[in-house]
Amino acid sequence: MTTLAFPLVPRSNPRRVLADLLPGTVARDVALVVGVAALTALAAQLRVPIPGLPVPVTGQTFAVLLGAAAIGPVRGALAQALYLTVGLVGLPVFTGGASGVEVVFGASGGYIVGFVLASLVVGALARRGLDRGVLGTVLAFAAGTATIYAVGVPWLAVTTGMGAGEALMAGAVVFLAGDAIKAVLAGVMLPGAWRLTGADKD
Repeated sequence: MTTLAFPLVPRSNPRRVLADLLPGTVARDVALVVGVAALTALAAQLRVPIPGLPVPVTGQTFAVLLGAAAIGPVRGALAQALYLTVGLVGLPVFTGGASGVEVVFGASGGYIVGFVLASLVVGALARRGLDRGVLGTVLAFAAGTATIYAVGVPWLAVTTGMGAGEALMAGAVVFLAGDAIKAVLAGVMLPGAWRLTGADKD
């Protein structure tokens, strides 16, 4: 199997991700990073506030994890680092069109930081072929979601003064049903995309 020339992805990676099927090298990868960052920003505006809770339900996690599975760990992490950076410098890309340091160091900031780490996790699992089957995709999304919460929930507790149990409930448990739906949806989309390409056995 020929490894496509992308300088930030080691040639020892065992499997391709969906983005590797596209022609091109550096220009393609820059476009993918910018595209996933933009998709995350767009998904951040799809939000449903939950009365009494500091963190709303958004489409962000779906965009983050789906993007990471599609473009791989390094590009996925770079996309989220770009998203974080442009929000920090003032572009209105965070939920509700927010931006700035106060968002990152606020109640939801840990989730945004967690996006970078979760992209590494999900992208790495996709490079091992987990995104080519329904169960594997669901497990990859579960691992990515757990990574986001591992950063976001303690961050929420520190910034709001919540106790550990209260932060876990407000910052994770209430979102689990939605997370399960997103994982199942990805479990249909990603393996389906691989089958359409005809490269699912590579």
